[in-house]
Amino acid sequence: MNIEPVFRKKRVIYRKKQFDENVDNEITRSLEESFRVDYFLYIVDQAIFLLQNRFEQFEVYENIFGFLFSGKKLRSLDDENLKKYCLNLECSLKHNTHSDIDGLNLFSELKVLREIIKVEDNTLIEILNQIKRLDSFPNAYIAYRIMLTIPVTVTSAERSFSKLKIIKSYLRSTMSQERLSGLAILSIEKELLEEIDYTKIINNFASQKARKIDLK
Repeated sequence: MNIEPVFRKKRVIYRKKQFDENVDNEITRSLEESFRVDYFLYIVDQAIFLLQNRFEQFEVYENIFGFLFSGKKLRSLDDENLKKYCLNLECSLKHNTHSDIDGLNLFSELKVLREIIKVEDNTLIEILNQIKRLDSFPNAYIAYRIMLTIPVTVTSAERSFSKLKIIKSYLRSTMSQERLSGLAILSIEKELLEEIDYTKIINNFASQKARKIDLK
């Protein structure tokens, strides 16, 4: 920024005191000290506070979903602790009187699932895909989907909303929510979009929508 890291000293102008005024005993700080107290220490304090708050969010997230992080973690838990974690997850996902999962059913599913998942270094996405293929663990499937999609910080949510400004046009107010969501996904997942074969998609779409006409 071509700014010299130098604090230019300014001459302090003292106003002439009257005989009946109190003497000002305020300590005059140097420019370096003023910068340190008013800016540097304030920024450091804010950074420490935000980091502590961020790690507290991670701790809450781990306390709720930590037992699902890996197949190794699942197998390390005894039935009593596994049941406790499942019931705690049910309470965490409860909205009024309805919960997204049933804790006891999740406990039964995970007891079977941890014997099926043999590879300890499976990623969460691989575990989720395996559950989806088996199609026999509805509560576990919901739990893993929520765990993988819930934003631990606000960054993911802000990213999707910021993309709306990029794709905003005069058609935005008239387009359906489904189309707007589709355009947002295409904008967010730009890296994956570049790997797609457009010709294959066009041919597939054309083959499904083509009208069969018998030419005689």
